[in-house]
Amino acid sequence: MGIAPEVNYICGSPNYFKMIRLRKSLILTMFFLSGLGLSAQSLRVASYNLRYDNPGDSLDNWKYREKTVANLIRFHDFDIFGTQEGLQHQLEQLKADLPGYDFIGVGRDDGKEAGEHSAIFYNTEKFVLEDQGDFWLSEDATKPNKGWDAVLPRICSWGKFRVKETGFEFFFFNVHFDHVGKTARKESARLIMEKMKAFDDAVPAILTGDFNVDQNSDSYKVLNGSKKLTDAYEKAALHYGAKGTYNGFKPDSRSDSRIDHIFITDDFRVAKHGVLTDSYKTGEKELEALANTGNYPKEISLYATQTRLPSDHYPVLVVLHYTTD
Repeated sequence: MGIAPEVNYICGSPNYFKMIRLRKSLILTMFFLSGLGLSAQSLRVASYNLRYDNPGDSLDNWKYREKTVANLIRFHDFDIFGTQEGLQHQLEQLKADLPGYDFIGVGRDDGKEAGEHSAIFYNTEKFVLEDQGDFWLSEDATKPNKGWDAVLPRICSWGKFRVKETGFEFFFFNVHFDHVGKTARKESARLIMEKMKAFDDAVPAILTGDFNVDQNSDSYKVLNGSKKLTDAYEKAALHYGAKGTYNGFKPDSRSDSRIDHIFITDDFRVAKHGVLTDSYKTGEKELEALANTGNYPKEISLYATQTRLPSDHYPVLVVLHYTTD
């Protein structure tokens, strides 16, 4: 039996052979990408100023925010994140709310539990903590004290972590710069760079923190202008959320200043950078006026509420990719 003329025409047409070549190209591309997937891994890294447990915060006090902060972290799947301002009891409560997480870091006032911490939380199922330590942002980095023109003692906590699945190792540093001392902020940035070099300079590193300066400041440029670190924001393929990271517990406020940053070495590729503006509601009063308009299904009940924020800073989240051999 001969081939039908129309079939012979299709098989012999230029479009037919283009389709065959395209299919082969797609198959090869998918095979190549699947091979990359075996070695390319990702980390969800964040920085979050928790706001210390201040009785003067009224309805924004920690006891009202604690569960929301924990649920935000769980929902967005933070793998490892630096926190600022957390007091010992806040960190212990947060750990209890985050099954499978642990934290490192000491209080800045006494090197034990007193005062605010720059604690690092990490998923214990994903990471092994290989080493850890703390140093003060001061001329004498070995003990609790105030440095330069700072008005408060400031501390940097660090850890060396290994990803269980891949064996990938990296250093993680977390800080909270002074909110007043301009010299202290610049010198703190220089000190951190020196400390990083004192460790194994070949090991990838991440630095998170509330730096109390935005992307235009001199102390920011000490870090972002160095040969070792780059602001993850600048390398991100996708940006999401607010421009600024401080909100003062005011949901309707806006700022262009990023004072919470995540710096990385060139070992990482940044897929996403987000400033997360999650909020929650308090107080309920049914909106009777709207209910009488009949402009929506009767099964729906609308309530007047007050929008609140989990902290006076928005958390910053980045998705980092790294490659293993």
